[in-house]
Amino acid sequence: MKQLKMLLAASIFLFVITSSPLSSYAISANGAILMEQHSGRVLYEKNAHTPMRIASITKIMTAILAIESGKLNETVTISNKAAGTEGSSLYLLPGEKAKLEDLVYGLMLRSGNDSAVAIAEHVGGNLESFVKMMNQKAKELGMEQTIFANPHGLDDHENHYSSAYDMALVTQYAMKNETYAIIAGTKSHTAKSLSEHGTVTWQNKNRLLTQLYPYCTGGKTGYTQRAKRTLVTTATKDNLDLIAVTINDRNDWKDHMRLYDQAFSEYELVDILKKDQIPNLLDDYFTDNLLVKEDFMYPLKREEKEALSLKAHFINPSKKQAEGKAAIKIGEIDIYMKEDVIGEVPLYFNNILPKEPKSWWDKLKDAF
Repeated sequence: MKQLKMLLAASIFLFVITSSPLSSYAISANGAILMEQHSGRVLYEKNAHTPMRIASITKIMTAILAIESGKLNETVTISNKAAGTEGSSLYLLPGEKAKLEDLVYGLMLRSGNDSAVAIAEHVGGNLESFVKMMNQKAKELGMEQTIFANPHGLDDHENHYSSAYDMALVTQYAMKNETYAIIAGTKSHTAKSLSEHGTVTWQNKNRLLTQLYPYCTGGKTGYTQRAKRTLVTTATKDNLDLIAVTINDRNDWKDHMRLYDQAFSEYELVDILKKDQIPNLLDDYFTDNLLVKEDFMYPLKREEKEALSLKAHFINPSKKQAEGKAAIKIGEIDIYMKEDVIGEVPLYFNNILPKEPKSWWDKLKDAF
């Protein structure tokens, strides 16, 4: 009987590790996720949709809103409230002036809470308005388990939380912004605009970026007594761009590296549908005049490539109705992996008939 129980337990364990996209192992985080940046495919998750306190990874949202404000070249005057913010600090002084861009670098590299408040007051007009901007952006991005109450992540409000999945979403969005990607991936920054400090050089606290992992491209660290250690990082290898998020994780550096190493060894980014290579969907007439406007790429394991299939759905496949119209949408291509749809790509008809030469009478009418 004992042997039967052990065999049953082993079978259940084997099912669990083989049914997950990325094979499981013991991970210390209370919440975690590994996501491919461009497709959004989740390669690993653990309590990924559970809302938790997130500490300073909050500042990813603060940074992207500051960048999108278009005010990076403006000068910020540090308020008493900003200078007096507790926790990790740039040691800004009341009345000190600084360029907003330098404050964003200080926010991301040194996790300055004083910088976060100064940014919020300048970009939003006041702290409360900026927090509303944060929550509005979170709603736009589909961050359903997120409420922001401040721009820094300190435990000064009870209702300030997010989930590993939501933090991956905002990181996925932010990494599309070239300025954000540069700042988040900067190992050290020399600020020259601080009026009271003079020239200051800040080193990035993200040890994966600065010391531990050669494929790391950026991220944000975090810690409070209630949230414990939180970490968001990004990494790239062989054209595969990944996002890892861990919340309340005492071994976050190691866990991120293990997640990345396993994903890089098991997955590759596959160009499933190329805009200049349309498969034969109906007949030669249609296929020769069909187009998609962008490639569809997706991270796949080697064995998953065999399970792919394409199916076209046409809104209007009639030749007569399509002729002479430039790039009209006539349907979409659904991309399947077994029975699951992993993507939908708009399909266009691109047949333009040459115009017949005008008669002398038509030319005369055009002249008048």
